[in-house]
Amino acid sequence: MVVHAHRWRPGRGEAAFAVCIALAVVALSGCGGDAVAGDDARPADDPAAAVRGAADALAKTGSARARTAMEMATGGTRVTIRGEGGVDFKNRMGQLLVMLPDDAKGKAEHRPITELLVPGALYMKNRGAGVPDDKWVRVDTTALADGNLVTGGATDPMAAAELLRGAQEVTYVGETEVAGTKVRHYRGTTDIARAAAAASPAVKGALEAAAKGFSKDAVPFDAYLDEEGRLRKVRHRFTYVNNGVIDVSSTTLLYGFGTPVTVVLPQEGDIYAGKIAD
Repeated sequence: MVVHAHRWRPGRGEAAFAVCIALAVVALSGCGGDAVAGDDARPADDPAAAVRGAADALAKTGSARARTAMEMATGGTRVTIRGEGGVDFKNRMGQLLVMLPDDAKGKAEHRPITELLVPGALYMKNRGAGVPDDKWVRVDTTALADGNLVTGGATDPMAAAELLRGAQEVTYVGETEVAGTKVRHYRGTTDIARAAAAASPAVKGALEAAAKGFSKDAVPFDAYLDEEGRLRKVRHRFTYVNNGVIDVSSTTLLYGFGTPVTVVLPQEGDIYAGKIAD
């Protein structure tokens, strides 16, 4: 696996990121191969082009259910943050329920976090860090050093797909199955700056921020596309430095295409305007 160091640059939204990392570090401190098809598999004529077109194929589909898993590893210990919800790729909105890890005794330490994903912003409820339970926190994703590729504990499924627009050095691995669906497995690296340049307007600002915040643009990935070119699963691997090296494997699984997704944004009075504890 290829990994690249990443250092955060100070800026707006840093407190929100610090909270996410603090939760992960607490969990870490308390914690103790894909099948390849046979010879009849046929690669696409241009693997890189197939992967780069995955975001457009999702936009044509409209919507999907999503599951996410973000595994953080440091010092030989791993912790996983999971999410589940739906994404409207056409209108560029989504909602996830993000579940933080249990404590060392298997008890849930934190309430699930509700996240609303919209162009340029991330809304979070039950965020903790001094925020009242009935209030939302709004984070400008274009001001985050990682563009919300890691901050929210789940990579925005829209950003995960758009990030593949910068795919290069892509190889076709073979046919396999994801959740009972036959898919084609591709492996390569994607360039964040290239992806930002080609991204749709809804995601461009966040990816531009990530391109500036990461010390290196290359991100290794494994992508799985169905016969219609839709992204069924993608795994990105990030590495950054935050009081030590933390490796992150972010996986997004898409299914239930066409399932209606409704996202209701909070009223202005329901958004917390106070200070978020570090």
